[in-house]
Amino acid sequence: MSQNSPRQSPWLARPRPNPSASRRVVCFPHAGGGAGFYRPWAERLAPTHELLAVQYPGRENRYAEPLVPTVDEIAVAAARALLTEPARETVLFGHSMGAAIAYETLRLLEAEGATHFTRLCVSGRRITDFPEEIDPAPRTDDELLAAMTELGGTQAEVLRDPDLREMFLPIIRNDYHLIDTYRPPRDAKPIRADVIAVIGDSDPQVDQRQAKEWASVTVGTFAWHEFSGGHFYLVDHVQRVVELTTRGLSA
Repeated sequence: MSQNSPRQSPWLARPRPNPSASRRVVCFPHAGGGAGFYRPWAERLAPTHELLAVQYPGRENRYAEPLVPTVDEIAVAAARALLTEPARETVLFGHSMGAAIAYETLRLLEAEGATHFTRLCVSGRRITDFPEEIDPAPRTDDELLAAMTELGGTQAEVLRDPDLREMFLPIIRNDYHLIDTYRPPRDAKPIRADVIAVIGDSDPQVDQRQAKEWASVTVGTFAWHEFSGGHFYLVDHVQRVVELTTRGLSA
């Protein structure tokens, strides 16, 4: 993978730059989300940690850039950007769509020989039970609105405003199609990093059994945790999720 200057990469946002940090947490947003979703995390991390959030094209400061249509393309770009960063113990955290992208990014990083990515936290996302057939057609506007309403969160509220809906619906349509057409590779080599799966106890998209299936992707340790709430449970449990994500990291 070719490498660019880490400070110039548009793929990595730093809410609070901390060049002296000995550890790093890299967060991957959900469908329709941007790096700003994780800004509250930066205030809750220990001084030894720096937060990076992956910024997908087509949103926030990258709004004018073309949307990326596949998980693989985003994972390649994210891995390339992360490989330019100084080697520090690093956790990848991804929520919903971001969990799939974080997993694929970590597979690429390990394939490149990187050993400092020691933990993968996957939130609100399953790794099994996908339909065999992939529908090539993107969801309709009504289907997207119904899906967002079911999941709740701030995006469902945003879509009630006609002007904001016109702005954000193309992003959400792209991301839903991106994740609807993604399938974890069946022949994937198990990752070395430890894995933690996290869900809300009333999430309509993933249950306890599906969360535990993430154990199959790693030869490292596995744990799973459940919080009260729906798909966006982590909004109400920011401090506890941050603590879970970074707990027990080596010095």
